[in-house]
Amino acid sequence: MSAPFVDAEGLRGELASNAPPVVLDVRWSLTGPPGNTVFAGGHVPGAVYVDLDLDLADPPGVRGRHPLPDPARFAAAMRRAGVTLDRPVVVMDGGDGSVAARAWWLLRHHGHDDVRLLDGGFAAWLDAGADVATGRVALPYGEDGPAGEHPFRADVARSPVLDAEAAAALARTGVLLDARAPARYAGDVEPVDKVAGHIPGAINAPTTMALDARGRFLGHDELVRRYADLDVAPGATVGAYCGSGVTATHTVFVLQSIGIEAALYPGSWSEWIADPDRPVAMSATRG
Repeated sequence: MSAPFVDAEGLRGELASNAPPVVLDVRWSLTGPPGNTVFAGGHVPGAVYVDLDLDLADPPGVRGRHPLPDPARFAAAMRRAGVTLDRPVVVMDGGDGSVAARAWWLLRHHGHDDVRLLDGGFAAWLDAGADVATGRVALPYGEDGPAGEHPFRADVARSPVLDAEAAAALARTGVLLDARAPARYAGDVEPVDKVAGHIPGAINAPTTMALDARGRFLGHDELVRRYADLDVAPGATVGAYCGSGVTATHTVFVLQSIGIEAALYPGSWSEWIADPDRPVAMSATRG
């Protein structure tokens, strides 16, 4: 596997080469505006917009607000966007990678070995003074994807995942990281879900702890130090969750970049609270 990050200058060079990567733009915000509108206002030339709600998740329900998508439907969406097993893929969002990591995780989970994330996202692209395209972009291919290449089929599911029972057990016996903001973890506020708090025994590790003030990833040694302070080190049994299983993939991505495998709890808090019998902790610390 290649390095998990690419910076804006590196991506610009690759796009000008004879073998450019497929670029998937996954910009999305809970409060809007719609990602496809933002994409139309400016994007990396040649990029294709991917819809978090439609392409990277199933409809909300008892499995949470963003359940993992049906593999066949996800694979078809990726093929229409030009993804094959022969081409590297770069995923990006508006800046911090917390949404793009969902596409990274799904592609890796379902068998693609060369997927990277644009460090700093579209903000970094603009900072680099790179060219910007505008307007909506039709998906370039049909259900079968580009002709003459090995199609992406999502025939495997190879990344570790947790269900609610396994997440609860891991919080007791290993390290379960809650990637939400500290106020949501503590139960002080809950702007999205019906119940505030966190899974008992989980440790707060907000996605921002891996980023600098510009929303770009910290260096390897600093990431190792910060996660070691939470008892996350090679050999530890680690899992991650968030509100709906999207931003927790950012934590999984960061940990993989420093050599630590973490399981994802896809249903996350929105699934956890769907069962009123599941316990809820309300504190600013592990409890």
